Amino acid sequence: MAKERVFIGTGRRKSSIAQVRMIPGSGKITVNGVDVKEFFPYETNIMDLKQPLVATNNEETFDITAKVNGGGFSGQAGAIRLGIARALLNYDQENEGNEGSYRQILKKAGFITRDSRSKERKKPGLKAARRAPQFSKR
Repeated sequence: MAKERVFIGTGRRKSSIAQVRMIPGSGKITVNGVDVKEFFPYETNIMDLKQPLVATNNEETFDITAKVNGGGFSGQAGAIRLGIARALLNYDQENEGNEGSYRQILKKAGFITRDSRSKERKKPGLKAARRAPQFSKR
């Protein structure tokens, strides 16, 4: 019996970390053991994490299982998106230098780059990171 290939990618966004496993299948996406439509409350989050699959025409090609923790829904969706993009690069390693490779498609769309923006820390004497207390002249 032939062993099925598993493609793994890790994604991070804000304070979320996602471990993504891709197996050839029918396009089913599971996040933390729950269907993606039940896990994410907004359709935009689901569209966001599917973007690398849409860009490479693989929506119905792989079954995806993701474990994600930390952060909110937006950060988790972004982390899964980066994990899917990295797993697709892992899948398409042989074609890496060729024209039309997944690397070129995903890089052009900006899915390979990790978005390093995170919340700025609160400073002493301020109400938030940059928000100062209201000034009173008298």
